[in-house]
Amino acid sequence: MQYGFVIPWADAREVGELAAVAEEYGWDGVFVWEPVWGVDAWVSLALAAVRTGRIRLGTMLTPPSRRKPWELASQTATVDRLSGGRLTLSVGLGAPESGFTSFGEEADKRTRAELMDECLDIVAGLWGGQPFEYHGKHYDVSPTDFPTIGHVAQDPRPPVWCVGAIGYEKSMARALRWDGLIPQVIDENGARQANLEELQSIAGDLPDGYDVIVEGAQAEHSPAAWADAGATWWIESQWDAVGQAEPALATVDRLRDGPPSA
Repeated sequence: MQYGFVIPWADAREVGELAAVAEEYGWDGVFVWEPVWGVDAWVSLALAAVRTGRIRLGTMLTPPSRRKPWELASQTATVDRLSGGRLTLSVGLGAPESGFTSFGEEADKRTRAELMDECLDIVAGLWGGQPFEYHGKHYDVSPTDFPTIGHVAQDPRPPVWCVGAIGYEKSMARALRWDGLIPQVIDENGARQANLEELQSIAGDLPDGYDVIVEGAQAEHSPAAWADAGATWWIESQWDAVGQAEPALATVDRLRDGPPSA
């Protein structure tokens, strides 16, 4: 099991500082969320990259339907190079209630899924360099000889973690195309993280070396129990810190306690 921390609320400079604390105290990764409008995730991760030398850096998570694929490819490749190959890209459909309609973003679930699939195809293709072309329902990309600085540091590419809804064939097939599963279940109340039993029900069907990522607070859940169920990454979260007067201070206190011991 590896241990990451998702920073609930911080400006870009603070993200860099918190990432340095996380590395010092033994965490394996630091992640940020990517809002429709707010602190830019990729500027924040770039600052984290120059303040650290070991831990993985990424988003929890990026909704590709809101992004131009070539821009996302550029940002992720830049952070991967800057960090010396420590980027992880986490993706999902995203939550429309987080501001999609306020800014005219696509809210239809089927269309967002199509956009995500095509965006990931293009991002991975551009990570590999030119010449690259793509012709899909929503995007067309033609090869270009315009000079670029470089591509990604990781070989063959940065890992991609993808939300997969257990029991939904298309959703799970999408996640299995990539490098890790963020397991969800859709019930009468909407989407939620899979529980231990639900994860155990599919663990035997996952490929060897495939990551399974779960999120929670050590005070409420046992990371060891999740590891027994097949999880490979525990992402500690403190979303209640958003409502505190000094959320960054609450975050640094938790980071200094170090990752869970069991």
